[in-house]
Amino acid sequence: MTADVWLPLDPDEIEGLPEGPVYRFWDGAEEFPADPADCVYYVVPYMKPPSVGLRPLPRMTSVQVVQTLSAGVDHVRPGLAGLPAGVRLCNARGVHEASTAELALGLILASLRGIPDFVRAQEKGEWLGGFRPALADRTVLIVGYGSIGSAIEDRLTPFEVARVVRVARSPRTTARGPVRPFTELPSLLPQADVVVLSTPLDEGTRRLADAGFLARMKDGALLVNVARGAVVDTEALLTEVSTGRLTAALDVTDPEPLPADHPLWRAPGVLVSPHAGGPTSAFLPRAKRLLTDQLSRFVNREPLRNVILTTGS
Repeated sequence: MTADVWLPLDPDEIEGLPEGPVYRFWDGAEEFPADPADCVYYVVPYMKPPSVGLRPLPRMTSVQVVQTLSAGVDHVRPGLAGLPAGVRLCNARGVHEASTAELALGLILASLRGIPDFVRAQEKGEWLGGFRPALADRTVLIVGYGSIGSAIEDRLTPFEVARVVRVARSPRTTARGPVRPFTELPSLLPQADVVVLSTPLDEGTRRLADAGFLARMKDGALLVNVARGAVVDTEALLTEVSTGRLTAALDVTDPEPLPADHPLWRAPGVLVSPHAGGPTSAFLPRAKRLLTDQLSRFVNREPLRNVILTTGS
């Protein structure tokens, strides 16, 4: 048996890959590059439907590591049940923080300052004046304060926000200040002018932003979702934005892709971007560095980074 590594990037274009494994390029094509049973390290194709990335897993009887190039792993979890015990699932922490945080800030500024209205007015040759909300002096609540949430705060700091409130599954203390637990959300939501969702999707966060969550947000607040679409209850959000009480900026939606006739496209005060947080010019160099580091660790039997779970444990 050969020790194959399946990569969705051309291995000839990744400098520093360790010697030893046989590198196979597979980015979701119909034909597999080799027998999946020989694969010991599987890097899931990036930005492909879950059905594509999961297709070879039932035949990967020798796999030891499943590596995503995304921060989220919810699209891979359903395929892990049939794998042998001891398989490590790793995500791409360190790859998407900069790009996702940039987009989060862009969505906040565009929504508050009315950039979509300006674009529509420009198409009609209209001079659209008037006062708009500023980001300065606002309270921003970050729900899901991991590496991406921290990167979002990095970019908020120069904009003179009044306060950043950090929330994660478990409380802790950081150099910037406390991180509050999810259980405190009911008391924190009414204080926030902007609520940013950057939490992973799992059974604990699915529909986290439900009708009760949204009802606790203050009048005129902005909801920004750069997490996963299913973190938000779409119908509950539509109810709130249709009255104009809340506005929203969504890089992810449920369903996704958003059908052309979906009411979110035309809902007042809603800005939609097509899951554009990760795929930027920053992705490729960071992804290559991650793969080189992880595979060097794997070959040298050193601890892997970003291990989310181990099957059978």
